[in-house]
Amino acid sequence: MIVTGKHLPRRTFLRGLGVAVGLPLLDGMVPALTAISQTAARPVARLGVVYVPNGIVMADWTPTVAGPRLELSPILRPLAPFTDRLTVLTGLRSGPPNYAVHAVASTRFLTGRPPTPSTGAEVEAGVSMDQVAARELGPQTQLASLEVALERAESGVCDIASSCVYTDTIAWRGARTPLPMEHNPRAVFERLFGDSETTDPAARAARLRRRRSILDSVARTVTDLRRVLGPTDSAKLTEYLDAVRDVEQRIQRVEEESARELPDLDRPAGPPASFPEQARLMFDLQVLAYQSDLTRVVTFMVGREFSGHTYPEIGVHDAHHPLSHHQHDPRKLAALTKISMHHVTQLAYYLERLRATPDGDGSLLDHITLVYGAGMSDGNAHSPDNLPIVLAGGGAGTLAGGRHLQYGDDTPLENLHVTLLHKMGLPIEHFGKSTGTLAGL
Repeated sequence: MIVTGKHLPRRTFLRGLGVAVGLPLLDGMVPALTAISQTAARPVARLGVVYVPNGIVMADWTPTVAGPRLELSPILRPLAPFTDRLTVLTGLRSGPPNYAVHAVASTRFLTGRPPTPSTGAEVEAGVSMDQVAARELGPQTQLASLEVALERAESGVCDIASSCVYTDTIAWRGARTPLPMEHNPRAVFERLFGDSETTDPAARAARLRRRRSILDSVARTVTDLRRVLGPTDSAKLTEYLDAVRDVEQRIQRVEEESARELPDLDRPAGPPASFPEQARLMFDLQVLAYQSDLTRVVTFMVGREFSGHTYPEIGVHDAHHPLSHHQHDPRKLAALTKISMHHVTQLAYYLERLRATPDGDGSLLDHITLVYGAGMSDGNAHSPDNLPIVLAGGGAGTLAGGRHLQYGDDTPLENLHVTLLHKMGLPIEHFGKSTGTLAGL
């Protein structure tokens, strides 16, 4: 980072008709040679959670050796370029599910509490770890947190004595306040960057037909801003705005493609049909959210428990959830491992995007704490023991990578949550059934 004599407020926005586009951290936001400059340049802590459903084939997930020299397992090999930023954790458990194993898996993953049995509107769990972080980090940003998914929410009862809410989200603002996951990239984009001052559907549709970018409405503000930016900041601004426009254009292409495929149906524009395209578009939206500091907490569900998604692009035509009840069938186990590797391959794309995005004196990957994992290990047994968890990112200087840390079989997953919250400056004493922090992390 170059410390300059010019100073822009960190929360500078490009404002246009109905939109306010945040900016990445620019050199001009760091005051020159003042006591404030060191504070302004301090890395910003960010938290991301990526959840995968239905368990994982643990024999293909778990590294064979514990310790400081991480050797990636078959499922994790797509992450090889990021080994120095990875920590695999084994031995953590979520607690015994007495009923509704899938609902417990997803609900307990971040809350540390099993869901209260319910098939109606009255649901109860606990505040999730991401929302504890959002309470601390949220006042600094436009959005306290962002919750996104690749699958739309279901309706009806999805597990034994359990509302579908328990499998549709992993984020809970309060014990009775589940946060909905948005699966439509257009809706996510507009939540981040706005749409227009009017809520008239006809006006919104007209704007979409004109294919106008939100950047068109802030063009004059961009021109004015460039007059006070140095060459380095001007280049950063161009790179960021190009990324915003690229995501917009990809969303538009997805909507047009959907319209061509199903011309006779009235439906909202939805996500891409291709899983990789859909996942990467959602990951790019998360990068933009972090880059513009619109939020510092993002929770992402790759799939909901009971997901019946198929993956024809990798030759897996059987539905995911039935496959997870593999009964040790080698064919099904091989298919499940292919699905997990496919998920991890998309994660590798995300890590590369984070690593390639400058942030202060490093990159977004340097400053994020990213938790990737599942609420059960073996899907066939619905096991809550030895959960598959990997941490990625530098945690703004608090995480060391390249390790496989193995803990005792009775170590609560909530100990991880306490440890990560401590690293983000939230010295909470207890969370869920935590018994302390994770040694060595």
